[in-house]
Amino acid sequence: PGMHVGGDATTYNQTPTISAVGYNSLLTGTWVNKHNVPDNDIKDPNYNYQNVFRLLKAQYPAKRTAIFSSWEDNRTKLLGYHLPEAGNLNVDWYFDGYEKDTVNFKHDRASNYMHRIDEKVVSEASATIKKDAPDLSWVYLEYTDDMGHAHGDSPEFYAAVKMMDVQMGKLYDAIQYRETHFKEKWLLVITTDHGRDEKTGRGHGGQSARQRNTWMVTNYKPLNTYATRYYPAIVDIMPTVTRYMNINVPTNVKREIDGTPLIGKVSVAEPAAMFIQGNLDITWKAVDPAGKVKVWLAKTNDFKVGKPDTYELIGEVPVADQHAFISVKDKPSDFY
Repeated sequence: PGMHVGGDATTYNQTPTISAVGYNSLLTGTWVNKHNVPDNDIKDPNYNYQNVFRLLKAQYPAKRTAIFSSWEDNRTKLLGYHLPEAGNLNVDWYFDGYEKDTVNFKHDRASNYMHRIDEKVVSEASATIKKDAPDLSWVYLEYTDDMGHAHGDSPEFYAAVKMMDVQMGKLYDAIQYRETHFKEKWLLVITTDHGRDEKTGRGHGGQSARQRNTWMVTNYKPLNTYATRYYPAIVDIMPTVTRYMNINVPTNVKREIDGTPLIGKVSVAEPAAMFIQGNLDITWKAVDPAGKVKVWLAKTNDFKVGKPDTYELIGEVPVADQHAFISVKDKPSDFY
């Protein structure tokens, strides 16, 4: 389906359409106001918003993970590999850092070396999946973005996309090998971290429609009504993966996730809230009109600094209403 990045434009969670920013939204299911990676410097990620690799290892320590990446920061900074503040996360297989190997991948102005790195990454990923079948893998490729920056909308850019399509085919071949020979079931999700600017196709980072618009390809069928009839976001991928892999996300973490699963049953979509003169004006779209929406209120945002928040049930409203107006005048807070 079509997909978007960038958070909700003009709101508190508006998120730059930049690489590391988008990928941390993918990993954590949250926008930048929570995960705190606003650019590619990745100076101070908020690891309290746990990524899907960490959640998997917490529940299933024996399950194995892998990263295959043309950008080492994905492992060392975004995942927080072996960092105490990121839960001392271990990754069982990693193939990255090739961009720092200027002997085997000599840098050239045309960025052909980056295509060769991507080829190496895909080769290692395909071989590892076929042989060892990690339970959760992340493959990151860079060449298409480099060609977009260098040439914009151009034959060079389109050729790079075709190369990536072939590379994805190699990954899928490895997955199908596992499914055929080992009777395994695999979820494959392919997406991108941002769009490009309307005028040239070279830049990104802003909130224009083309910079926000992305896409997702998956082998999973059928996707749910939310995925097919609404406007999914990159933050939806993480809760989709946790649902597929039967990861029981702790309640305090689940309450912070901004995304909605793209598979399985979903009741509501696109929740929003406005604080108006001591009242919460809450809206949502009813994907499945049955049942009731429970409205929980926390007067603090201490999760952000690693402390618990206390939630109070302040209302139950029929899902079909798609709206609730609840007074919180007796529950003052400078948070909202």
